[in-house]
Amino acid sequence: MAQEAIDLDTSLGYLLKEAASALRAAMEDVLRPLGMTITHYSCLELLAQRPGLSNSDLARGAFVTRQSMNVLLQSLERDGIVERPTAPPVGKALPTRLTAKGRRSLEAASAAVRSVEKRMLSGMTDAEQAAALHALRSMVTALRD
Repeated sequence: MAQEAIDLDTSLGYLLKEAASALRAAMEDVLRPLGMTITHYSCLELLAQRPGLSNSDLARGAFVTRQSMNVLLQSLERDGIVERPTAPPVGKALPTRLTAKGRRSLEAASAAVRSVEKRMLSGMTDAEQAAALHALRSMVTALRD
């Protein structure tokens, strides 16, 4: 029995991947002049919204390995962007926090990333944006169940 081929012109999965790729490239373009990668930015944004996250939490939130996040955190710590205690207060996790320098770096990066998102959504009405948000959340839920 022959399997039905995927039509790339009408495949939501393919279009979603194409949109994610275009978003990533646009974000890289605006973050590069700030000396940041998308993972670097994601880490700072996560820490601003959830101070004290561990390396493992940050890795999950930024979609990278714990090892990659640990290398990034060591670099950010050396640069004075984040701070971690020398010994874990409880268990093995070292809670990470943004420094004042880190908050300033994040401010510039957030503005740059917001400009990309505004550009991405510029052709959509508020209702279309709300519908897209709902549809994407529904897709994520369906795939994780």
